[in-house]
Amino acid sequence: MKEVDNYEQLYKIIIIGDSGVGKSNILGRYLHNEFHEDTKSTVGVEFGSKKMVIENTSIKLQIWDTAGEERYRSITSAYYKGSKGCFIVYDITNPQSFEDIQKWYEEIKRSGDKGVSIILVGNKCDLENERKISTEAGKNKAKEMNCPFYETSALNNIMIEEVFKSICEDIFNKVKTEKKDEDDDDDYEIVKDENKTVNINTADSKQKKKCC
Repeated sequence: MKEVDNYEQLYKIIIIGDSGVGKSNILGRYLHNEFHEDTKSTVGVEFGSKKMVIENTSIKLQIWDTAGEERYRSITSAYYKGSKGCFIVYDITNPQSFEDIQKWYEEIKRSGDKGVSIILVGNKCDLENERKISTEAGKNKAKEMNCPFYETSALNNIMIEEVFKSICEDIFNKVKTEKKDEDDDDDYEIVKDENKTVNINTADSKQKKKCC
């Protein structure tokens, strides 16, 4: 008998960045606790899912690992739509991947949904002896983008769980705020008469009706 896939909220998350920065291994480490030295470049997109619980709410993450090569850009950009979260990943040993952060940032802002949660990720922090991009440079870039920053290692499983939890919590809080704003709007209605327009708090009105 097929197991029922129960969850209360669904978040689509995409992982973008240059080819070779370790996007697939970040996904593999998070989903299956696996790392493969001979991982080939992603062709188009790869997909995985995992559940997480935040504040007693069951959340399913749909995670899309996108190809970083230019020739697949028209394919992968189509997957930006509907995403609530995005990791922009660079390789701390590869200056070009760091320079290209701005390109990826502008692309997700242009093609992604409004209000998408973004985290900048400097991967391969296990290669400290080969480091070309300082931690401080990563922090400064994230500050420019007004987003959180993490350094990770898919190889040594450093900060992988934490970065996914962080983006999930940020999305969860945004969803909760949006729902509260919608509920607050529902408590008011517009009433017009000949002389003026006023907002009536229908929640208070309903409560008074119950009390009287």
